[in-house]
Amino acid sequence: MKMSLAQRVLLSWIFTLIFLIMLVLKLDSKIHWNWFLIFLPVWTFDAILILMLIVKMAGRCKPDFDPRDGDESVKRRLWYLAALLLKLAFCLTLCSRLEKHTDVLVSVVCVPLWLMLGGALLELGHSVFCYRRD
Repeated sequence: MKMSLAQRVLLSWIFTLIFLIMLVLKLDSKIHWNWFLIFLPVWTFDAILILMLIVKMAGRCKPDFDPRDGDESVKRRLWYLAALLLKLAFCLTLCSRLEKHTDVLVSVVCVPLWLMLGGALLELGHSVFCYRRD
């Protein structure tokens, strides 16, 4: 399940375009769909990314895999998986709040997003300063 860079970019653009079109139609009151349906392209794209990450991580279970290769890549892939799950949690709580299924404060809804962005900043700082030392 290997996708080229062009395929990944095209897939990202297609799902983003579909989501933005649906979001604009919802905000202009042209469609009266549930917010969970509006976010369906986002969740579909996330599901594809999670599936690709799981397949890559399962590749480590091969009998001919050398565990000395790519210990850092495993940590990075686990971080990517955690970030995707935090994004998924944010989208679910946001849709639940928009549909008025819950009366949770917006600041509480944004906690998974803030955790994901904080982790991304730490990852960025770690990668910049580790490569700079080398």
